[in-house]
Amino acid sequence: MHSFRTIVIIAILVVTGSLCPPLAGAAEQPNILFCFADDWGRYASAYAALDAKPTANSVVKTPNIDSVAGRGVMFRNAFVPAPSCTPCRSSILSGRYFFNTGRGAILNGAVWDESIPAFPLLLRDAGYDIGKMSKVWSPGTPADAPIGKQQYAYQKSGMGFNNFSEEATQAVKGGKTVAQARTDLLAQVEGNFASFLKARDAKKPFFFWFGPTTVHRKWIKGSGKTLWDIDPNALKGKLPKNLPDVPEVREDFADYLGEAQAFDTYIGTLLKQLKDAGELDNTIVVVSGDHGAPGFPGGKCNLYDFGTGVALVAAGPGVPGPRVVDDFVNLMDLAPTFLEAGGVKLPQGLNGKSVWPVLASKKAGQVDANRSWVVTGRERHVGDAREGSKPYPQRALRTKEFLYIRNFAPERYPLGDPKGVTLDKAPGANALENDTFAAFADMDASPTKAWLVAHRNDKEWEWHYNYAFGKRPAEELYDLRTDPDQVKNIAGNTDHEAARKKLAEQLSKILTDAGDPRLVEKDCRFERPPFTDAPPRKK
Repeated sequence: MHSFRTIVIIAILVVTGSLCPPLAGAAEQPNILFCFADDWGRYASAYAALDAKPTANSVVKTPNIDSVAGRGVMFRNAFVPAPSCTPCRSSILSGRYFFNTGRGAILNGAVWDESIPAFPLLLRDAGYDIGKMSKVWSPGTPADAPIGKQQYAYQKSGMGFNNFSEEATQAVKGGKTVAQARTDLLAQVEGNFASFLKARDAKKPFFFWFGPTTVHRKWIKGSGKTLWDIDPNALKGKLPKNLPDVPEVREDFADYLGEAQAFDTYIGTLLKQLKDAGELDNTIVVVSGDHGAPGFPGGKCNLYDFGTGVALVAAGPGVPGPRVVDDFVNLMDLAPTFLEAGGVKLPQGLNGKSVWPVLASKKAGQVDANRSWVVTGRERHVGDAREGSKPYPQRALRTKEFLYIRNFAPERYPLGDPKGVTLDKAPGANALENDTFAAFADMDASPTKAWLVAHRNDKEWEWHYNYAFGKRPAEELYDLRTDPDQVKNIAGNTDHEAARKKLAEQLSKILTDAGDPRLVEKDCRFERPPFTDAPPRKK
């Protein structure tokens, strides 16, 4: 067992602040384990106690994530910088707003700018052994460039765990029990991490990024019940108002929660390995995800809380707990937090702020009075990316009381062109469940997407269809005190004009000060090549 402290970071969400005071000597540099799940929002059973009413958090079971929260800090207000994986990860890796990461600000067609410092490589240069398992930065070119591409990958024991429901279902069809299938997939996670722990220099600190794509679509329909015994009917009355509370959607969401539970079991495997290696007591654990639920209205690719809100927990030495913290955190705050924890000098150009002072505090609730808001946004996701496309530019300011959204191109469709989806013609359910590009490509193919299109003419559900796919006004404003699910736009309400004006001015100043091209460039770069080019065809 080595003498320096170990920090394991499993990101369920992100916190804004710092992890610990700057660490001086190499002997004091901590290890860092960062667990970051694709498409996993704010769904962990520990969060059920924070919800004002019963939600899906009272149905999902995540004992390993809960154990981290029970020893340390759980963040109530953690948000992604962008609800799209590549821009979000560009922001996290650089500590900058996504719009300050060059072509890393988009998904399809993303290219990493080598001139931008990435925190994993800065840690490496400061003496860390680094490694990764599964996704760090992709899709994008070169894949996983900000962590040294694939030269630090530890994945030879298998990668089937990335597709838990598909792999487990196939194994069960082949005669194995669910428990046997689960054990086999967990063995891949264990073997990959074990190979890193064996290969690293025990005299040096390490940074390891665990980035399973398990929660990313697509999943096997009905797998939540079959593989995890999650009853879709248990979700009745517990879904946010932006989702139709019908059997098809409840089953789809139960399957989503099943993949989240798979992620939780992986975390349990990593924690056990750290304990067996004598490292757990020296480890700060942090867990999070890169945005909200895919294939559901208001989730991934949207600036509502359902799309940008994520879980974040942290525990370990120097992090008093258990505590619930209300401070607002943008995930880009992780880069300076990790660098500060490792005693590494911060590079120029950071927008994020270290969260260590919040983690090291003994206070609950609001620790830092200045952490009272976050800014989120998006440009191009996939859209009509096979032919090249215009982005759907949005920025938002989230405070305790309000969510203000600015849509810069309200004439465009927020989730991509309908592609011929009219009231008299639409792709069949099979296409909408399996082909993301069949229509509205910025919403992943899913049973929920198929259901929404099929019921677009039903008066009871027409609102949900328009909410998901319809054009949006230039401004949106939601009062979270009366509308926590953000379904009633009050931007044109005279009673809230003062709040709208104040938030609009505040957002404009923040973006201008940060150099957002949407505000400081007359000919915005995001509206022209190479940002609008079709991505290179795969060989």
